Amino acid sequence: MNIFEILVSFFTDHGYWAVFSVLLACGFGLPVPEDITLVSGGVIAGLYPEKNNVHTMFIVGMAGVLLGDSLVFLAGWYFHEQILQNKWVARIVTAKRYQKVQGYFTRFGRWVVFMARFMPGLRMPIYLSAGISRRVNFWLFFFTDFFAAIISVPIWVYLGYYMADNFDDLLVMVHKSQLTIIITLTLVIAAIIGAHYLKKKLKKKLNLDEA
Repeated sequence: MNIFEILVSFFTDHGYWAVFSVLLACGFGLPVPEDITLVSGGVIAGLYPEKNNVHTMFIVGMAGVLLGDSLVFLAGWYFHEQILQNKWVARIVTAKRYQKVQGYFTRFGRWVVFMARFMPGLRMPIYLSAGISRRVNFWLFFFTDFFAAIISVPIWVYLGYYMADNFDDLLVMVHKSQLTIIITLTLVIAAIIGAHYLKKKLKKKLNLDEA
């Protein structure tokens, strides 16, 4: 059995609380893909609608990812760089990776938090680093993460729901959707940053002309 089939089986037996618990653990670095977890939640809602409502599953998914992300951020905020000395944390957030993330924050600010939602394997290091460095406060972090999650979570949950009867095609769709979302958001962010840069450059030029 692959991870997808294992999750579907586990969620079928234990329902919403199982989905919520796995998503919460994903926030802390559990090596289980968050998107596959959400899709699996959608699948059991599609296969067993009498026990699992898809809209409730969406809410459970949002709650699981947001609480997990928030706890990771707050752990970094309250324990600061001391948390990096923890052996388990140090395996995920190395000194080199931490410095690299800080460079991203210097260049892109809170957009790093937004983009992390669509970067499997980098979410936990980025969210923990955001808390440690205090580059953003909690509420700015939370709402930025919320706006990213409100895009990704329903995509995965409802994709699993509507394609619950075809696992093979569903997995292909998941991988294609991952790539499409990442490319689209990268282009959008690049456009925003480019527009901001041109605006500053134009403003500077106008000020020089006036002088």
